[in-house]
Amino acid sequence: GSVRPLIVVTTTMGPGGDHGLPQVRLYAQYIAAVEAHGAVALLLTPGHAPESVPELVGMAHGLVLTGGEDVDPARYGQEPHPELGTINPERDATEFAALEAALERRMPVLAICRGCQVLNVGMGGTLFQDLPSQRPGRVHHEQTAPWNQRSHQATVQPDSGLHRIFGMEELHINSFHHQAVDALAPGLRASVVAEDGVVEGIEAPGYPWVYGVQWHPERGEAHSPEGDPRDPDRRLFWALVQAAREFGETDGREQGTGNREQPATAGRETER
Repeated sequence: GSVRPLIVVTTTMGPGGDHGLPQVRLYAQYIAAVEAHGAVALLLTPGHAPESVPELVGMAHGLVLTGGEDVDPARYGQEPHPELGTINPERDATEFAALEAALERRMPVLAICRGCQVLNVGMGGTLFQDLPSQRPGRVHHEQTAPWNQRSHQATVQPDSGLHRIFGMEELHINSFHHQAVDALAPGLRASVVAEDGVVEGIEAPGYPWVYGVQWHPERGEAHSPEGDPRDPDRRLFWALVQAAREFGETDGREQGTGNREQPATAGRETER
């Protein structure tokens, strides 16, 4: 069959094992979700040398920014809030560099949970450092129920790319995050919004395929409305792999010319 696209998946790193030495860590579901739809997952870690980051991204056809620690608020010009969780500056450095390299190549990016926040900050936005104290609402975004029980409703904007992927205007999501998008970056739009107004999904209309979701699609946290058999999270990973495959096919021929499917108006602001 056709060549399987290569998708870079980011990891964290921290002390572990008997000697407290740095260990690379990632939930295996991310790898399984990428490979289930015919791609090959390539791990990018904070243990890689900085010069390896653009090299690895440069070989690949897609990027997945995974969940994990809080983004260092210094990245978006803020002091730490008292409720800020663990930060990991080495991981931040790796992922912001990977995002920059991926956007420069206009390659597909799927940003998950923390990744969604990295995408927003990387493109110039800010975050709520702690939703419960900074934006108390009736939806409990750090759910206490088991992770596979859905907890709140969200609306998908009808004219958005995520709506094209999911084919539905309503999702039921169980989420686990105490941070969220505050000021949306220029160049991003909020395309999935929870019932309390918290942003749950973002996209970059000026790029061929760049999406961020605040839930964990690799764990099946989004569900279609009652009675609809379609699985939005499987659709999301399928669409990522398709986009990566198309990128791989056009990349050799059209490196540097952007994506042939881009509307003529996209990106014009930056070219003036």
